[in-house]
Amino acid sequence: MKKFTCVDDIGSLSQALAEAKMIKADRYALTDLGRNRTLLMLFFNSSLRTRLSTQKAAMNLGMNVMVLDVNQGAWKLETERGVVMDGDKAEHLLEAIPVMASYADIIGVRSFAGLTDKKADYEERVLSQFIQYSGRPVISMEAATRHPLQSFADLITIEEYKRTERPKVVLTWAPHPKALPQAVPNSFAEWAVAAGYELTITHPHGYELDSSFTAGAKIEYDQDKAFEGADFIYAKNWSAYADPNYGKVLSTDRSWTVDSRKMALTNDAYFMHCLPVRRNMIVTDDVIESERSIVIPEAANREISAQTVLMKMLNAL
Repeated sequence: MKKFTCVDDIGSLSQALAEAKMIKADRYALTDLGRNRTLLMLFFNSSLRTRLSTQKAAMNLGMNVMVLDVNQGAWKLETERGVVMDGDKAEHLLEAIPVMASYADIIGVRSFAGLTDKKADYEERVLSQFIQYSGRPVISMEAATRHPLQSFADLITIEEYKRTERPKVVLTWAPHPKALPQAVPNSFAEWAVAAGYELTITHPHGYELDSSFTAGAKIEYDQDKAFEGADFIYAKNWSAYADPNYGKVLSTDRSWTVDSRKMALTNDAYFMHCLPVRRNMIVTDDVIESERSIVIPEAANREISAQTVLMKMLNAL
């Protein structure tokens, strides 16, 4: 595997899930696989779970790990071509990428959407340059349009907790005080459809996602109706995708907050969220603290999803 940016890159999804199960049973069985190999993790944006879980996964495989916070511990990087570099950015990605690649065997990149230029965001200009110019396998540790390590962990978690072969999974928009990217909902929808789940996406009008990610899912604007009979509720906020409102907050309607009344409409559903979560905006305290909340096991599975991907990349080196 030369890159990991979306569900298509993982190959057979059933095989990847089986490999994840094997790794979770003994995550230290392959400590020699990564010996004398180096993972370089580059963060253009803040991180907690992604940083810790991916680093731990690499260590489980015996890898050396280097971590660089690009905006704090390095020269400011220019990412666009044709720019006269007379400002505060001292180095261009086109030089920085091959230099960094010379120190690493695998590169992980985390770079969020700017939410001002949809074309630039959906072209994945930062991530795509690393794929094109590094000459190394590249892992997306969340990009402008997808968060594949999170989505893979989400599927691992659903497979562990599902009670039917084809569970009803609901991805619900919930309010948030600031504009957030579409990466997590895009990615979750793509992976859930690929897994064959019965996926319903519910959100207010104006929050439609790019249809290329939601093809195969049912769109329902009535949140209560969407929740009926659900086996899993996945809550997440995102900003508007469609022009002319790209990247904008159109609503902070608290009636969309996931609470116990709404969870009672489900088939005793499990509650999921990628974290960090705004309590009593996205979800009420009683729901996220309930026995049906699996946000912590879901987060723990980030280590397993990352280790599975790294194992596949190391085996291909």
